[in-house]
Amino acid sequence: MSPHTVAVVDYGSGNLRSVSQAVVHAAVGTDVRVVVTQSAQAVRDAHRVVLPGQGHIADCMRELAASGLQDAVLHAAAHKPLFGVCVGMQMLLTHSEEGDTPGLNLLPGEVKRFDLAGRTQPDGSRYKVPQMGWNRVFHALGDGPSHPVWAGVADGAYFYFVHSFYASPANAAHVAGQTDYGGRFACALARDNIFATQFHPEKSADQGLALYRNFLTWNP
Repeated sequence: MSPHTVAVVDYGSGNLRSVSQAVVHAAVGTDVRVVVTQSAQAVRDAHRVVLPGQGHIADCMRELAASGLQDAVLHAAAHKPLFGVCVGMQMLLTHSEEGDTPGLNLLPGEVKRFDLAGRTQPDGSRYKVPQMGWNRVFHALGDGPSHPVWAGVADGAYFYFVHSFYASPANAAHVAGQTDYGGRFACALARDNIFATQFHPEKSADQGLALYRNFLTWNP
């Protein structure tokens, strides 16, 4: 397989088509080849890996294991750039409150449910769960530079979210982006060769494509 291949992991996740189409679009004009694959060997051979995810995390974890792709994803997480999307990000953590589900434990931390019952937003409307719609994402955190995958994306740019659970990483150094919905929380995580987002880049117009395009050339 070409050393410039990106494998989008097909283990039955619901947002596979939209993620793969966005990555293909981001790769136009480059020498990167995008493959959507159910093959563990293809995931191992790829230069980069995208792990999508949508729906109930217990279903996603079960399907990943049943597909025979879990070990290949773990191998990727140790050896090459890996991009987790939505539930694909949540799966990277240690544990989720959704169905009391163990994760892959690649990023220590918990996935927690929003507890916003009875609370109102600044405009007086009630917070709704799931959070669904566009929200600002801030990646200029602390004194250091933003993560390289944010290159060219404005701090505070809008991205599209659909989720009832959010990541609470154990190590603040793994937070690569934050948003606010009833309080600040991590919506992008990064460690070494791993980058992951709670929001959907593939549904976030030009700024989402910019993230995928940056991922295709990122050399951690």
